Amino acid sequence: MNRGVNPYVSIVLCLMLGAVLGLLNGVLTSYARLMPFVATVGTMSIAEGLALLWTNSYPVLNLPPQMEYIGRGYLFNVPFPLYIVVVVYVVAYFITEKTRYGRFLYASGGNGDAAYLSGINVKRIRMLSYVVCSITVALAAIILCGRLDSAQPANGKDWGFKAITACVLGGTSMNGGKGKVLGVLLGAIFVGMLSNGMTLLNINSNLQTVANGVVLVIAVGIDVFRTSKANRT
Repeated sequence: MNRGVNPYVSIVLCLMLGAVLGLLNGVLTSYARLMPFVATVGTMSIAEGLALLWTNSYPVLNLPPQMEYIGRGYLFNVPFPLYIVVVVYVVAYFITEKTRYGRFLYASGGNGDAAYLSGINVKRIRMLSYVVCSITVALAAIILCGRLDSAQPANGKDWGFKAITACVLGGTSMNGGKGKVLGVLLGAIFVGMLSNGMTLLNINSNLQTVANGVVLVIAVGIDVFRTSKANRT
């Protein structure tokens, strides 16, 4: 963007790059049969390394005002990122609750073998879910760049674990097949409030990392207990 490229074109390219990385993750997990955690962490490391090489480990500064507006602008006295959150939430809710793809997504996540036997193309559903996930990650990265007024290649390393924490706290099962968009939204709000609260209290950043880890462990523990109890009954 600081090289004269149209900012709107840059945003579209960023979203497309996210889709390509999501498609790569889908291929690695669905067709190459790599473990999802290994595949996604591996592609994340590759992307981070390429970003560091491209920028020589320096942040990209002098972003256009359109980017700053996306991250820090106001529309009718309401932060512009809030509009993006609302739109993403409404679209995600509609897809998961009102479409055939949403039903297939829950079925594929809950029991892939049963979904396959019932005629669902599980591989295609999972690949599409990776693409959609990566596009939303790219959108979040665009907002973050706007808030910071810079693109820092190594920024947001711990956001993945925060996202997992938000999902699990919101009722999403680590085993798949369970979870609601509203629950994830509430979980994200809680994680954000926790992080902001610790910052306002001037809690050491290392202790904040510890606290986030504790919350994640507790959330996963609750999910495991809930799943075990459901299986026994």
